[in-house]
Amino acid sequence: MRIVVIGADGQLGTDLLRVFPAESVLPLYWPEFDVTRREAAATVLAGLKPDVVINTAAFHRVDECEEAIGPAFEVNAFAVRDLARLCRDLGAVFVHFSTDYVFDGRKRTPYVEEDRPGPLSVYAASKLSGELFVEAYGERFFLIRTCGLYGLAGCREKGMNFVEAMLHFDRTGRRPIRVVDDQIVTPTSTAELAKGIAELIRTEAYGLYHMTNEGACSWYEFARMIFRLLGREAAIEPVDSASFGARARRPAYSVLENRGMAALGLPPFSSWEKALADYLRAKGLPVGG
Repeated sequence: MRIVVIGADGQLGTDLLRVFPAESVLPLYWPEFDVTRREAAATVLAGLKPDVVINTAAFHRVDECEEAIGPAFEVNAFAVRDLARLCRDLGAVFVHFSTDYVFDGRKRTPYVEEDRPGPLSVYAASKLSGELFVEAYGERFFLIRTCGLYGLAGCREKGMNFVEAMLHFDRTGRRPIRVVDDQIVTPTSTAELAKGIAELIRTEAYGLYHMTNEGACSWYEFARMIFRLLGREAAIEPVDSASFGARARRPAYSVLENRGMAALGLPPFSSWEKALADYLRAKGLPVGG
């Protein structure tokens, strides 16, 4: 099986390279491979003759998307449309990632795949548009919604993932560290997500899936758990979203239920707390409990 990973140097892409046999994976990197350059991308992929194309490329600077509407839709929607068409024409399976932010957060129980989206921001609207293009133009595809990703490779586009940001603020003496406490999510390890993707694509049960770690917390609770696991004291101040002053609206509750995975009998993900502890250990940090 020939598996192309677009964005192979990102935090999810890096972990995807680890879960597939090295001889099976064909990594593609930005800017040499740019999903918005339609003709060049088509030429490269046609030459590689992939069986599976996994697209991790995204414009996910959520607040910046409020102003950069064109670039957000170019990467998150129109390029996805073109990749879905191309994979169909090449006879390749297309794997694409979306977000919990497609929901409006009014629900107070975990969202399932059948729940109706209601995007609150440009970023969310662009990602939902990408979903619709995959469903309209794709043939054999896995469309994955996930939440709050963090991985060892870090987040190239944002500079650092949430865990790294908290540790950085602590090292540099920021006091207090202000973190929103009114957005409930499920932080998800890219290492676990990558393993789940490897299991899922073997099923050939194409469609839309939610894939996150288990459980739920606020970003503030997530931050506190980082330092608790490390046995450190940190001055963390809970704030509401309005006080934080972000430009883009986020859903107040965007926990996802992995119902589709469970129906297939795939191994469940671990709790977000265990995944976080495993991540910190993998970084070589001393985790207590």
